[in-house]
Amino acid sequence: MKFFHISDLHIGKRLGLYDLLDLQRDVLEKLIEYGKKEKIEAIIIAGDIYDKSVPSAEAMNLFNDFLNSLRELEIPILIISGNHDSRQRLGFARDFIERQKIYISSALPKNENEFLKKVVLKDQFGEVNFYLLPFTRPANVRNLFNGKVEIKSYDEAIKHLIEREEIDYRKRNVLVAHQFFVNGGIEPQRCESEESYISVGGIDSVSIEHIKNFDYCALGHLHKSQKIGYEKIRYSGTLLKYSVSEAKDKKSVVMVEIGEKGEDIKIDFLEIRPKRDVLKIKGKFSEIISNFKESNKEDYVSITLTDEEEIYMPKERLNGLYKNLIEVKVENSKTKAIFENDFDEREDIKPINLFSSFYKELNGKELDKKEKSKFIEILENIEQESEKEE
Repeated sequence: MKFFHISDLHIGKRLGLYDLLDLQRDVLEKLIEYGKKEKIEAIIIAGDIYDKSVPSAEAMNLFNDFLNSLRELEIPILIISGNHDSRQRLGFARDFIERQKIYISSALPKNENEFLKKVVLKDQFGEVNFYLLPFTRPANVRNLFNGKVEIKSYDEAIKHLIEREEIDYRKRNVLVAHQFFVNGGIEPQRCESEESYISVGGIDSVSIEHIKNFDYCALGHLHKSQKIGYEKIRYSGTLLKYSVSEAKDKKSVVMVEIGEKGEDIKIDFLEIRPKRDVLKIKGKFSEIISNFKESNKEDYVSITLTDEEEIYMPKERLNGLYKNLIEVKVENSKTKAIFENDFDEREDIKPINLFSSFYKELNGKELDKKEKSKFIEILENIEQESEKEE
């Protein structure tokens, strides 16, 4: 069985001041063309369909157009909600939509008679079971276990949810999940475009030990394409570059082929080249001007000037070359210390760091891991209450 694994579409996201909807439409159209060419049998979208829990009408229309175009392929589409998605909005009319072979999982089991959404597809070797696990916080599943097991962490929440399914690993099984998975003490690579304030001391991390028996794990949540411990446990990454930190990354569609049980999984990467790129340029003003290429005029550009002397109106002058200039920064001997201090200040703006500083000042000691976990739990409860109000 051959299928595409993508995630973190973040439809409606902006890059600096720039709207990316037309670029998102462009890469989704390229994905559909790949699908036709490769004759795929399913597509997995592992969470964060939208960038905001209340997406704009334009963002919703784009995703609707994308789903309509995918129908031309006449294949099942498997979708889970991510931490950016509203469970209620994404799950609206899912029973009706399922008749079109679009399977959406945005809700977790609530009682002992409910389980993770399981979609069974067939190929020449028999059945492939797809288990859809939407983004999960510990507070989301505590009531499910009625105190029979203690759920204090993300790791425990996912561990017990997976064990509860009593999966037959003699069969071919695929997990679709949207969490922060780690391989022992090794954390995956992250990008600036990801929200990171919740991950403090690995509080939101989940061990791959709980999922390593699946034949393939289609993960979402991180924006850089990468494996976690095993080739078969993989983040697809985004189809677009959503921050300057991703300027050198190559974005792609992950194509997975599962053969007979016990055979190695085949994984290929189909490069996605958007009509506008993200560039990071560093150097002296005169060098940047002389090295300008007309082919980069429409790209999203971040420029760092290294001149020691002050340049007259650099942003205004560079705007004449680059239509989508994100930022112009200065990095030299005079500004280096200032920028380092500014970075420290931005780090302190994160809620957990603000609270940690307040706690230390009040009590004369640092927060321990248990206290940090409790604070994160409070933040999660606030987020959940906000979701209910939407």
